[in-house]
Amino acid sequence: MNFAEFRLCYLLLGIVLALCFNQVSSTTNETDRLALLAFRVAITIDPFGILNSWNDSIGFCQWYGVTCGHKHQRVTILDLQSQGLSGSISPHIGNLSFLREMSLQNNSFNQEIPPQLGQLRRLHTLVLLNNSLVGKIPKNISDCSDLVYLNLRNNELTGEIPKELGSMLKLQAFDVGWNNLIGSVPSFIGNLSLLEFLFLTHNNLGGSIPQFLGHLTNLKLIAFGENKLLGTIPSSLLNLSSLTVFDVGLNQIHGTLPTSIGLKLPNLEFFSVFGNQLEGPIPPSISNCTQLGSLQLQANRFSGNVPSMENLYRLAEFAIIDNQLGSGEPGDLSFLCSLTNSTRLQFLAGETNNFGGVLPKCIGNLSITLNIFAFDKNQISGEIPEEFKNLIHLRVLFMSFNQLSGVIPSNLGTLQEVGMLNLCYNNLGGTIPSSFGNLTKLIQLDLWGNNFHGKIPSHLSNCRSLDYLILSNNSLSGAIPSQLISLSSLSIILDLSHNHLTGALPTEVGNLRALTTLDVSNNLLVGEIPSSLGQCTAITLLRMGSNFFNGSIPQSIKSLGGIEELDLSCNNLSGQIPEFLTTFRSLKILNLSYNNFGGMLPREGIFKNVTSTSIIGNNELCGGLQEFHLPNCISKRSKSKKINIAILSASIISGVLGVALILSFIYLCWFKKKVNEPVPSLINDSHPNVSYGALLKATDGFSSTNLIGVGSFGSVYKGVLEDNGTIVAVKVLNLVCRGALKSFEVECEALKNIKHRNLLKILTVCSGSDYQGNDFKALVYQFMDNGSLERYLHPKVTSHGNELLKKLNFIRRINIAMDVAFALDYLHYQCHIPIVHCDLKPSNILLDAEMVAHVGDFGLAKFLLGSSLDTIVNQMSSIGLRGQLVMLLQVSRDGDVYSYGILLLEMFTGLSPTDNIFRDDLTLHSFVAKALPGRVLEITDGVLLQERESHLGPRSPQQWLLESDGIFLECLVMVFNIGVACSYNVPGRRMSISGIANQLQQIREKLFALGLHGEDELLTASV
Repeated sequence: MNFAEFRLCYLLLGIVLALCFNQVSSTTNETDRLALLAFRVAITIDPFGILNSWNDSIGFCQWYGVTCGHKHQRVTILDLQSQGLSGSISPHIGNLSFLREMSLQNNSFNQEIPPQLGQLRRLHTLVLLNNSLVGKIPKNISDCSDLVYLNLRNNELTGEIPKELGSMLKLQAFDVGWNNLIGSVPSFIGNLSLLEFLFLTHNNLGGSIPQFLGHLTNLKLIAFGENKLLGTIPSSLLNLSSLTVFDVGLNQIHGTLPTSIGLKLPNLEFFSVFGNQLEGPIPPSISNCTQLGSLQLQANRFSGNVPSMENLYRLAEFAIIDNQLGSGEPGDLSFLCSLTNSTRLQFLAGETNNFGGVLPKCIGNLSITLNIFAFDKNQISGEIPEEFKNLIHLRVLFMSFNQLSGVIPSNLGTLQEVGMLNLCYNNLGGTIPSSFGNLTKLIQLDLWGNNFHGKIPSHLSNCRSLDYLILSNNSLSGAIPSQLISLSSLSIILDLSHNHLTGALPTEVGNLRALTTLDVSNNLLVGEIPSSLGQCTAITLLRMGSNFFNGSIPQSIKSLGGIEELDLSCNNLSGQIPEFLTTFRSLKILNLSYNNFGGMLPREGIFKNVTSTSIIGNNELCGGLQEFHLPNCISKRSKSKKINIAILSASIISGVLGVALILSFIYLCWFKKKVNEPVPSLINDSHPNVSYGALLKATDGFSSTNLIGVGSFGSVYKGVLEDNGTIVAVKVLNLVCRGALKSFEVECEALKNIKHRNLLKILTVCSGSDYQGNDFKALVYQFMDNGSLERYLHPKVTSHGNELLKKLNFIRRINIAMDVAFALDYLHYQCHIPIVHCDLKPSNILLDAEMVAHVGDFGLAKFLLGSSLDTIVNQMSSIGLRGQLVMLLQVSRDGDVYSYGILLLEMFTGLSPTDNIFRDDLTLHSFVAKALPGRVLEITDGVLLQERESHLGPRSPQQWLLESDGIFLECLVMVFNIGVACSYNVPGRRMSISGIANQLQQIREKLFALGLHGEDELLTASV
């Protein structure tokens, strides 16, 4: 064969081989395409439609999240993280034989991890964290011998960690934290010589920490926190010089820390053993860990003196809470001076120990970055150093339950960032500094159990964020400042008990509408109980005993429908015990003893419970249950007198019944005649009708420039009334629209007899004709400067819209949610005629200049009637005449609760229940319910996530970040749980309005403790 023939044969062979290779390549590529399509079929929810690109219009290598190798065009990377996907992971994923990386984190994949993953022999990275995967970890994963990074954190995996995983010798990062795994720490981990990161936190692992972990010389991070580990910490583990993070907190580990710990761990940055049973001294060598940023030793049994920390220059968090440190002697706190070298210090807490002696003046030399100083429950004596004034960024100062004496330095009032100040149960004296009025960010002030005298400084009313104030058990005197007791921010507790306060309880107490606890007992207060107290509709505990109050219990108190404890004992109150106390469903303790009450004791409600009700010392009472041992209310008379009285009573009753029948007949005839007549004036006399001309002028001829919004039954305009210059909102009814007239009548009827801080105030109405003789009807409301909640939740896409979103931060949303809950509770349970709103949504919630929410638009409202004949007759006179009796029946409060739940979910997801993603069986309720509790960040409004990131800044101490972020997430979960609990399809499962506000209040307290508040700007990290 010559050269030309040989060359021809060679070329032909090359063509044949190329054709064969293309055929094989085409076949294997088709395997990948089919595997991806099978993966897509197993996904049931794709909220962002990212898998819509997975079709034949383009090659699968161009599909979203898919990356192919250049040489063979086979799938090498599948990255679909944080896309809200739900469903199962298809077993066909095992056919992607060239796959090196699979990232499916932050989704809602459920069911089990398919064992076919073990077929991916080239797999280098597998990340499935933050899903809802169940079942056991597949043993087959061990066949992925090239696996370097395995992350299954935050799922619902069970069973033991398979021992087969020990064959993955290339593994560098192993994370199965936040699951439900059991068993012990597997011994195979000792064979993973390349392992750098081992994360087993928050499982149910038991047994002891294995010694063999000390053989992993590359180990940088070890996290075993929140398990059930026993035994001691292996000394070999604390000899690993490569360690930067060591966390075994919240276990049952005992023993001591080795004295050489600081010499063996030069690279340590985070060290946590909190919540165990460790004892003995804190090793002085710990100061040699010069890279240490967080040192958490709290909740153990450490004893002795705290050693010098002078070399911990990077220390940001030092927690030694709840140990047995100190000896109660001078010098116990000398270690504080060594911390002046820690220029990044932010968190310093040593409460619940045995520290004695005085606070050293070197405290003033601690880093100005210090946010939290907490040394409650020790034996610290002496005065509070004035040098605290240097800690200008201090937010929390806790030194309660010590032996501090002297006066409070007035320069503490210069600490502008302080939000929580607790000095209770000490021996402090003098007066409460008026400079505290400068602490405008103060949220909590607790000074009870000291020797303060003088007056309560009225300057405290400048603390506009104050929601928790306890000044009880002191020697304060004088009157209660009206400025203080009108501070509307007070929402948790106001306790002024056990002092020497005089004068009357100011009527401004009615401004405390959000307050849950008010205690003014054991003082020298006089006068009548102010009727304005009835405006404090959020109160659950009210103590006014041991004063000199007189008069009767005001009828306005019946508005306090959620009260749980009421103590009016040891006063000079008189009159009958009000019957409305029997209607308080939440009332658990009632103390009316040692007053001058008379008449018949009620027998229903709380008065059925003899152990919960105290009425002794009221000698004029009669009747009631036999257990109260009161005399009968009928005096002993002769038998003949009883008979005569009975005859007379029967005659009177017969006469009354006869008159009642006649009046009823006349009334029914009159009602039938009047039912179709025009509606008379529907508003109270205190709100006289305004003319059409006045409204025409006020709105500049109903100009479009003054148009605020358009609703179902009309349009709303901004206007200025000429006679008094009041800025108003004018709702002009479109009477051509069916139902508009009925809406007008219902709204007038609903609003004329109700008054609440969180309900839109109606000022007047117009019911007449325009200049062409056409019927004209309008409602005039108080103008709300900040418009509707709808405007903030779903602003138009402009820069101005972005600013609106920023105003609606976490605290603002909680406050608005509480306002709406208060309004509904008032409508449902505290009105003379209970009202169901029937149209609760963001556009009907209006925000005033201070972002206080007001529920408006009662055009669809319905009234609830009682079952008794008296109730029906009484209420027909005010409602029946409107010709709408049919609307009074078959109405339930549950509908409002459902709407409230959806509103809450809308507020915190930023999604509308009518958004396009909610179709078929997916609703806003189910969307949130499926994400709880592990994936709340995926469904949370981005503005709140931005606030979270801003607050949890990179300079914050790591443990504080973990704890604070945990609290932030906990608050989100609580909010979404409330929303879901309110919006179940089955009414019987829904949460009650009366319990919602208390849960929201707990959330707000947690957020305040983190330093979040209600200012307009997004907050930056302050801890």
